Parts: sequence; structure tokens; C-alpha cells
Amino acid sequence: MHDKIIQIIQDSENFTAETLEQIEEFRIKYLSKKGIVSALFDEFRTIPGDQKKEVGQLLNQLKISLQNKINSLKEQLSNIVTTSNIQDLTLPGSPINQGSRHPISIVRKEILEIFARIGFTVSEGPEIEDDKHVFSALNFPPEHPARDMQDTFFIEKDPDILLRTHTSSIQVRVMEKTSPPIRTISPGRVFRNEAISARAHCIFHQVEGLYIDEKVSFADLKQTLLYFAKELFGESTKIRLRPSYFPFTEPSAEMDVSCNLCIGKGCNVCKYTGWLEVLGCGMVDPNVLEFNNIDSKKYTGFAFGMGVERIAMLKFQIRDLRLYFENDLRFLEQFSSVI
Repeated sequence: MHDKIIQIIQDSENFTAETLEQIEEFRIKYLSKKGIVSALFDEFRTIPGDQKKEVGQLLNQLKISLQNKINSLKEQLSNIVTTSNIQDLTLPGSPINQGSRHPISIVRKEILEIFARIGFTVSEGPEIEDDKHVFSALNFPPEHPARDMQDTFFIEKDPDILLRTHTSSIQVRVMEKTSPPIRTISPGRVFRNEAISARAHCIFHQVEGLYIDEKVSFADLKQTLLYFAKELFGESTKIRLRPSYFPFTEPSAEMDVSCNLCIGKGCNVCKYTGWLEVLGCGMVDPNVLEFNNIDSKKYTGFAFGMGVERIAMLKFQIRDLRLYFENDLRFLEQFSSVI
């Protein structure tokens, strides 16, 4: 048995393998439960007692030698595989799928670029606001029914702290810190306590504009909005202004654009009117100017505001507003080709 063990050790040292399968066959042959080493341990029980110490040491040496051989072969084979994988440096890299801009981001960027071309700067402000900047400074008297036009998320009471319901609060902050002339555009996220549906959401995005200077007229407002509509929806776009009411503008109007789907002929999107409502606007109320320490006898101005989701729905013909917030890749990947 002594000679048999020595012979196995020598044979194992001379063994080589080119695949993991060959190494596994070697392990099964010698170290499995029915392998050669297990058989030698069974035979070890029958040898004379004076030989047990020497043979036992050889058996342990054999087992350790075989395991080390297996580990060494696996390591060598792993190094060969790794080296072979990096040999050809000309192989193409793994493709990386590019993401796409969100439709809200696309439209927001386009709106800001249009107004930047005619001198409007971008202003930003906090989403958590106080009553003064959201209501009082914009001609919303306490207990005035106009406050009910916007169902508000209040955070604290006395004094009122709330999530802003419109980005007009940014315009108030601009008027507080800046003297006319003022020409600014205010994008941002706003919040209203509304039931979520295909046409409404409790979170949405607005872009509001403000222009204050000497001798600013309603005609300036109309020409600014006509320029915006043509740049965004196409040169053939027409606009119309309908009388409306907002506490912070007087006179006030709603602006419609000609439906770019039916070219004004009437379809289910425009409810067969040929027009689509896109924004509210008007001349800044003198009370708002005076509240913010701007001389209403010297300066006049106009303001307008639009929902970015609404514009994106018209531009990309999106039927359900909830799609903007669901992170569905099937929806978002449609805009991968849009810059």
C-alpha cells in the first residue's frame, strides 16, 4: 500500500488539464466518495498496526496533494481564459443604450428658449411658500372667493405655509428685489389638491412670464404670445384671446391656438371647435404693482402662465396626463429622437 500511494502522488503531479471538465473527472477519480482515496482509507483498516502511522501520514499527504493539484489546475485555466478574453483589443465594446429626455423636460426647454430669444431671463423660487407670495401679493384678499379657484395643500397654519399653487410666487419675489424694467420667465413644479385623472393631476409644471416697463400695452402682450405660438406650434398657427378673470391681472384673457391636428377644421381633440386653450394672460393689476412697491402710474406690465403638461399633450398628441408620472419605458422611449 505504501508503494501504491507513492505511485499515485507521482501520477497526480504529472497530470495536466486543458478544460474544467478534465479537472472535474480527475477530482471524481481520486477524491469522490467512490474514488481511489476513499478506497485506500477503507483498505487502511486492514494493514498491520506497526505500519498505520507511516501509511496514515502518506494518505493525508496524498489527499492534500490531490486537492492542491486541483486548485492549481483551476487557477491556471482561469488565467488562460482571462488572458484570451482581452487579447483582441479591436473587438467592439458592449453597446450602451442611450436614455431620452422626458417630454416635460423637452417642452419646458423649448418654451424657455423661445422666450430667451426675445429677452426674457429665467427666475426660480422655492416650492414651499407662504401666503404672502402665493396669494396676498397677487391681489387675493383674505377670505376672497378667488382663493377657492386653487385647492391648496397647506403645511402649517398661522402663518400659512403651503405648497405653491402657481409659479406667480416667483414673480412676486422678482418684483420685491428688482426695479423695472422686468422681463422674466418662471418655470417650476406646482401643487393643487385635485383628483388624479387623464386630464388632471395634483402635481404639474408651469411656465409663467412677466414683463413690466413704461408704456407696456395689451398689444405688446398679444404680439409676444403670437410670436410664442408660431415658434412652438408652427408658422401657420393662429391665436385668439377670450375675456376671462384672474385676481392679479386686469383685463384678463384666455388664449387659444388653432388646432394643429385638423388645421382649424374641427376634430375630437379640439372638440370640433378648431381651437385649443393653452394659457391665461392679462395686464398686471395696478394693486399687484403697488403691493410690490412699483409705481403703477409710471409702469404697466403683462403676465401670462401656461401648464407644461398641457402644451406637451398638444405638441405630442398625448391623451392621458398620468403617463408623464408613471416612468413607463414604452412611453418614454418614444421621445428618444426628440432633441
